[in-house]
Amino acid sequence: MAKLGLSLVVLFLFLYVFGMAESAIARHPTSSDFVKSSCRVTHYPALCFQSLAGYAKAIQQSERQLAQTALTVSLARVRSSTAFLAKLTKVRGIKPREYRAVKDCIETMSDSVDQLSESVRELGHMGRAVGQDFLWHVSNVQTWVSSALTDENTCLDGFSARFMDGNVKTAIRRRVVNVAQVTSNALALVNRFASKHRAEMAASQKP
Repeated sequence: MAKLGLSLVVLFLFLYVFGMAESAIARHPTSSDFVKSSCRVTHYPALCFQSLAGYAKAIQQSERQLAQTALTVSLARVRSSTAFLAKLTKVRGIKPREYRAVKDCIETMSDSVDQLSESVRELGHMGRAVGQDFLWHVSNVQTWVSSALTDENTCLDGFSARFMDGNVKTAIRRRVVNVAQVTSNALALVNRFASKHRAEMAASQKP
């Protein structure tokens, strides 16, 4: 009987400690939790978390740092894909039409690199911009990221024709679709950062 009583005490103690731990986590979400919950606003939340989870410690719970990191990751993937496309133009046996489609894709992806590079710089230089200055800077970022996404989708359109070799089309589409999804996620996080900041601005202006 004494052993049963001791077991119940231990069980209740465990449940109490476990409950306290869960309560603490709920009150103080980790950086990883912040990234995961923020990614819910994107079209591809699983990809968003997978691509940003490794930067959670640097992001902490900063909306701006989250958007900045998402843009940086997108830029890195676009650059990598553009380099991959450049290698394809040198593959022996590539057909003239395929070659032209790849070259066109490289051109649009290069534009995407430029747009994302500008976005990363602009967001990094915003500092403590407030009011109309903030709105102007963030509007530039939103425009550039949106243009970058359009460029990536334009690249994909060039490989929808039937004449494209199946292997070439598959290899390119896999990479560019991933890039476009990552960029789409970055745009969603930039929009989230902008809307939250606007809401804070509006709240601070209320009498």
